[in-house]
Amino acid sequence: MLKRLLMDIALTGIALVVFAFFHHVLPRRQESMGIVISNPYAYLDISDDMLIAAGPSDLVSDTGVSLMARGGKRQKTSDSKGGSAITDSDGTQAVQEDATPMAEKFGEMYSEEIQVTENSYVSPNVSITVSEQTLNNGRITYYIADIYLKDITSFRTALAKGTYGTGYRAEISDMAALASALLAVNGDYYGNTNEGVVIRNGVIYRANPTDCDVCVLYYDGSMRVMPGSSFSVEEAIADGAWQAWTFGPSLLDADGGTITDFDSTGRIISANPRTAIGYYEKGHYCLIVVDGRGDSAGITLPELSALFSDLGCKAAYNLDGGNSSVMVWNDEVINEPSGGGRASSDAVLIAEVNNP
Repeated sequence: MLKRLLMDIALTGIALVVFAFFHHVLPRRQESMGIVISNPYAYLDISDDMLIAAGPSDLVSDTGVSLMARGGKRQKTSDSKGGSAITDSDGTQAVQEDATPMAEKFGEMYSEEIQVTENSYVSPNVSITVSEQTLNNGRITYYIADIYLKDITSFRTALAKGTYGTGYRAEISDMAALASALLAVNGDYYGNTNEGVVIRNGVIYRANPTDCDVCVLYYDGSMRVMPGSSFSVEEAIADGAWQAWTFGPSLLDADGGTITDFDSTGRIISANPRTAIGYYEKGHYCLIVVDGRGDSAGITLPELSALFSDLGCKAAYNLDGGNSSVMVWNDEVINEPSGGGRASSDAVLIAEVNNP
């Protein structure tokens, strides 16, 4: 009897291993929503006042979904994890931003001719400066890329093997090379779960329920961080979402201030390697990778929040970290990834707009 019981347990164990192997190890394509979001700012040549006055039925996208510009619609209230700089409280506490199109901003940051140095790249459309910095008397090492863009389509993402699904992984440097990227960091490792929102380069692949904060970058260059419960596919289409990630949490409060109390476990809050996105205003961003578990101690979420607040960001968002945290610049990994780094399901890229 005991022998038979042990045999049943062994067979059950083997079955579970086989199941896990086929569902979590072997690459497996997933069904995508496949919704392509049109850029509402590319073909609406009308004033902000007209957009604000327009009703939902006045502006319709190519997909037939009602289209109202971000300036003319009331955003949802942020109800957890700090919200973001552009998350209203029923329209009463939204940060007012300069309405100047991002293509017309920061003209002094660009040059007519491409200029490249060891730590910078400047062209007619893109300006990037990368530097290595330290905190806490040198205990923490981080790499920051200060980024100015005339066209938000320079802020791209890549999927490992060019495929949406689970089990597909590639080195960040390989994804950067394939996309002719100037700069690259790891993304949210969307392929590690089936929950949450995945919008990449204007395509909605997934919009499943999630308890995590969601970060959305829009065609007009603005960025919002919201609770997963506040995300709406219809609003993403209407507002012109270009990218969306599900990881988090949000790193700044609604006023761009530091968050000291995070609704996460101690292990997640404690010092670790990190990758995060910072948003100053339309057309101006930063990407930060913090080394950890080695000569650099890593950074806690409150410390990372304070860093983005000190930088003057209006919103900031935590991406996948740990061994995933990698920054590629000039075709080389410039940080010291924990454990030598690891392949990921996706990357965040900065590239020239004329590259495919």
